[in-house]
Amino acid sequence: MEKTQNKQQIVYGLRPVIEAIGSGQQVERVLIQNGLNSSLLNELRTRLKEHDIPFQYVPVEKLNKMTTGNHQGVVATIAAVKYHSFMQLMETLEEPSVVVLLDHVTDVRNMGAIARTAECTGVAALVVPDHGSAAINEDAIKTSSGALLRLPVCREQNLKTVVNLAKQCGYQVVAATEKGAVHYREVDFRQPTLLIMGNEETGISPELLKISDIRAKLPIMGEVASLNVSVAAGVFMYEALEQRIKS
Repeated sequence: MEKTQNKQQIVYGLRPVIEAIGSGQQVERVLIQNGLNSSLLNELRTRLKEHDIPFQYVPVEKLNKMTTGNHQGVVATIAAVKYHSFMQLMETLEEPSVVVLLDHVTDVRNMGAIARTAECTGVAALVVPDHGSAAINEDAIKTSSGALLRLPVCREQNLKTVVNLAKQCGYQVVAATEKGAVHYREVDFRQPTLLIMGNEETGISPELLKISDIRAKLPIMGEVASLNVSVAAGVFMYEALEQRIKS
């Protein structure tokens, strides 16, 4: 069965969730009751693995808060946007282009603001992780002024794989970090670029920083160590746009 709960569409019940996956709906995540066990559940787990859909086990109380219906121990959330495959996207993009990777940005408002600026500056796509990232829901879409409905979004399991694939496709990987040694205006954004923006608290993960080609920073004169991620992303994206307009 389907319903809308807290501005998010959900499907609940073992068979309805299996059918939703089989029908091609963009299932974002599946929550399964702790200790649940049945032949249908085994079929569901097989479908989840086949389609690379994230799932987790949770207490029944969490599911009861999401719906008062007979959920049978399974609730799925339906994505508000259509996700794209990063690998397939790389095959279709015209060079030069800028793609923005958000390394576990968790605030919905930041997600929406970045998407809005990305669409305005001609960014080709956003890449987000399938775990530990802000939900791309109606609130994010509203904050983005609808940009999330127009801008391709890739949700990927392994961000390190994304970075390495971008390199193989001829993209320079630019990490936006206050630890960088390169001034952001020294970066040649006329080249195909994968721009990485980090988590609001911890920044870009060390493993992604390590494999980045360039660590670029914004000048800071005040006592606060860094800018809000959506503001910083906006500066980088507009610098990229300006360079491309002038070239």
